[in-house]
Amino acid sequence: MIGTWAVGGAFVPGARGRRAFTTVIPCLWVLGALCWELLTPHDTEVVPLLAAAPAIACASSGRRRCILLLGGASMLFALGPPSTLEPDGDVEEPHASLVSCGAILAVVVASYLTNGRRLRLVRELEQLRAVAAAAQDAVLRPLPARLDGIEMAAGYLSASRGAAVGGDLYEVLATAHGVRVIIGDARGHGLGAIGTVAAVLGSFREAAHDEPELTDVMRRLDRALQRHLHERALGDPPAGEEPRTPVAEEFVTVLLLEVGADGELAALNCGHPWPYLLSEEATGGPRAHRLDLGEVLPPLGPFALPDHLSAARGAPLQPGATLVLHTDGAEDARDAHGTFFELGPALVKAAGTGPIVPAAVVDRVRSAVLRHTGGRLADDVALLALRNETKTG
Repeated sequence: MIGTWAVGGAFVPGARGRRAFTTVIPCLWVLGALCWELLTPHDTEVVPLLAAAPAIACASSGRRRCILLLGGASMLFALGPPSTLEPDGDVEEPHASLVSCGAILAVVVASYLTNGRRLRLVRELEQLRAVAAAAQDAVLRPLPARLDGIEMAAGYLSASRGAAVGGDLYEVLATAHGVRVIIGDARGHGLGAIGTVAAVLGSFREAAHDEPELTDVMRRLDRALQRHLHERALGDPPAGEEPRTPVAEEFVTVLLLEVGADGELAALNCGHPWPYLLSEEATGGPRAHRLDLGEVLPPLGPFALPDHLSAARGAPLQPGATLVLHTDGAEDARDAHGTFFELGPALVKAAGTGPIVPAAVVDRVRSAVLRHTGGRLADDVALLALRNETKTG
């Protein structure tokens, strides 16, 4: 299960209410103009203000039917008998009504044509968004809810407005060697880092199945990254990235995990934060602590991997226990006063009472990060929760 949230779409619960409000605005304008005409002296000409109603409808609701209905209603009011709009019965000059109707008609035609162009642009934008969503799903594809006894959920918060992926990466695969997991963070964030993310994930998706040892998987990732950086240095910079970025400054932090059939853990860490272990305590509720499995190597990119690599081994992941992997954007998130987000306590609170549900943990932590930062993220945030749902006994 995966949930992806872009900052540009983080606060959209009131979108339906706003659409209803924008539809009511031009109607309120017409009603206000008519009330003013009825309640003010006869020498006050307010009916020409009705010409603005179709333009307001075009700018607010953007619906052609609304533009035509308001335009027609405004013309009828402008051509109506003087007694309906003049309390004292004064007769309005005929040409004044015609001028008002002409102004209203001109505004209706202009608004209708403008709205037609707007609808074409909206359709093109929707097509581009569909293409972008398909491309983003190909890079950071959705995860299944369960995989070989592991229940999982993932979430992503992009620091780039409107984007659903960026510089963070993750993947979970069921292989003949166990369930293999990668989570990483490429230098930078947003759209400029997608090329690096695609190169690393593409290599992992092949190597995880082909290589029996995690160390060989990491070496394959390192070679793929080096090829990508070399090819990028020879060509034009990708979209959203500054030109002539030195290759020596590029890096990717990577954490590889392998969960065996009985929950055995093996890990290889290149500059990435260790995950949290959430356990269900019989008394006192859930507990979260950092799972440190040993030495952390430098990130991939600037330095070559050592000649001798060995994966760290940890205690088995017990049934009901949950691993929460994350990128540094979660713990580096700050509020307006510069206070860092406390991920450990947030995980305990998100776990709640009873069995831990990965999807609920990810969603609650995501909401807590957004509340803490006010929706203003300085870096991408990726979360990945893995729960061993194997039955005991």
